[in-house]
Amino acid sequence: MSLINVTNLTFGYDGSYDNIFENVSFQIDTDWKLGFTGRNGRGKTTFLNLLLGKYEYSGTISAKVNFEYFPFEVKNTDDSTLDVIETIYPDYQQWQVMRELSLMQVSEDVLYRPFATLSNGEQTKVLLAALFLKENSFLLIDEPTNHLDIKARKIVSDYLNSKHGFILVSHDRAFLDNCVDHILSINKTNIEIQKGNFSSWWENKKRQDNFELAENEKLQKDISRLTAAARRTSDWSDKVEKTKVGTRNSGVKPDKGYIGHKSAKMMKRSKTIEARQKSAIDEKSKLLKNIESSESLKMSTVNFHANRFVELDDVSIFYGEKLACADVSLTIEQGDRIALYGKNGSGKSSLLKLICGENITYTGTLRKASQLKISYVSQDTSHLRGNLTDYARENNIDESIFKANLRKLDFSRVQFEKDMADFSGGQKKKVLIAKSLCEKASLYVWDEPLNFIDVISRMQIEELLLEYAPTIIFVEHDIEFCRNVATKIVELS
Repeated sequence: MSLINVTNLTFGYDGSYDNIFENVSFQIDTDWKLGFTGRNGRGKTTFLNLLLGKYEYSGTISAKVNFEYFPFEVKNTDDSTLDVIETIYPDYQQWQVMRELSLMQVSEDVLYRPFATLSNGEQTKVLLAALFLKENSFLLIDEPTNHLDIKARKIVSDYLNSKHGFILVSHDRAFLDNCVDHILSINKTNIEIQKGNFSSWWENKKRQDNFELAENEKLQKDISRLTAAARRTSDWSDKVEKTKVGTRNSGVKPDKGYIGHKSAKMMKRSKTIEARQKSAIDEKSKLLKNIESSESLKMSTVNFHANRFVELDDVSIFYGEKLACADVSLTIEQGDRIALYGKNGSGKSSLLKLICGENITYTGTLRKASQLKISYVSQDTSHLRGNLTDYARENNIDESIFKANLRKLDFSRVQFEKDMADFSGGQKKKVLIAKSLCEKASLYVWDEPLNFIDVISRMQIEELLLEYAPTIIFVEHDIEFCRNVATKIVELS
């Protein structure tokens, strides 16, 4: 066991108005299994790169371990998998490699195949196994679940649970809960570490947020009451003071000493109230700094005349001579929220594209209701370029609602002026989802919409789908999201 010490860390990108980190200090035990959470664009990957020494910063980061980053960049994917492992860890023993791969249910034959021929899931497992073989290493694991199906996520999560000494960036709640013992969270104004898994951290955060909201409301009432009291006392003091120079109409001369004493007493009381008011304002200013905005999103669903939207009967999809999926039968009816399950490569995305009307070779029967309006969210975000205003106009959606939804998904106004090509992966997916929410559609078809999207935004999207109850078919490997949202599950074999 050793410690990673971060002291007064300050960092901002060149040309940026604000620092990402400002005088941040904390300690990490190298035996911990840390889940790393925070909203998109807060600096999770940036922090990992600072640990790797990729950027200059002020402050200090000290550690007696070597940092290793996942995903490891494989320069020549035509190399055999064994050669790739040797590049990562030249001193490996083959029996060690086989032990690690067996824990992740990967067959031995992958070692002798070109790395490029491995599925995304197999590549993830091989790279993790190789990196964990390295001695005196602390792994920085950046979103390993994005190319893993539900079954593979469980296998990798169980594997990580058997290890220690890593920081894991993931937005999958079930995945984190199964394999971490501490949470490192980037909040709005600080970084904090708590013992426990994601669910325990989230419960603690909700309790703290609710306490601060209640305390804020109480202090706001106190401030209003004290402000009114201070104003009354000050007015009384002024009135009493003026009686010093009163008239003798009554024949009685004013007692200036008594009046002055009474006026001073009231002034003293006014000062006391002012001090209490200032104290309440100071206390209030410390609250609500880390409460995350999670306002309700808006959706532009339209009613449809038919109850049955889509029907597939014994549909098989082909790419050339290759069979993508076979003998699929399903029906999409009004109000269905269908989660499409299946291993990577089982044809889930192809099926969604076929429903959306893409020119795909298939056999069997596909029936779609006439004039059915479909809104599609694809996995791919590489086409996003230019600014959000032009994007809204080109896609014929309401710019104000589009941007309002993005604001609710934690976009800052500064982000609206940037080129979408410079957005993080999660921010790009939010653009596609916000666009879909603005489209006047009756059927929503979403292909892995949550890739790279932070946990709090996932919860907002869950709440939206439960509130509006649109008809939707989606592919998603976040098991918690599927459990909460889906009314039906269709599994492709």
